[in-house]
Amino acid sequence: MTTQPTLQVTPATAYAGDIPAPLAWQWVQSGLAVLVDVRTNAERAWVGQVPGAVPIEWKQWPGMASNPDFDEQLQAAVPEGGKVVLLCRSGVRSVAAATRAAQLGIEAYNILEGFEGDVDANGHRGNIGGWRRQGLPWR
Repeated sequence: MTTQPTLQVTPATAYAGDIPAPLAWQWVQSGLAVLVDVRTNAERAWVGQVPGAVPIEWKQWPGMASNPDFDEQLQAAVPEGGKVVLLCRSGVRSVAAATRAAQLGIEAYNILEGFEGDVDANGHRGNIGGWRRQGLPWR
């Protein structure tokens, strides 16, 4: 018997909460939230991306320097009073981005497990959890 993931928000201290990817996708499809992918442009090009996600780098490749335009780009992407669900590779950068979004007054949620999920016993991503592994849209 296969168990379905729990589709609920877990409250967080510095932002609205952590959300499983299938619930984030439901919110996006129904117009309840904007999906922002905070991975680098290189990651999206090399690993894959979610159709319709707004690409706003949290850190920029190469060198992983902070994106100096993040605040402005995020505010332009999320309508006033709207909510945002943030996606990164594993759910770490998206926590930082969600924290910053909340500081800007945006209702922000971190997508658990990110795009590629957790590292497996061999140090590889993509086999345990994550947006892709859960069968959600990507290309």
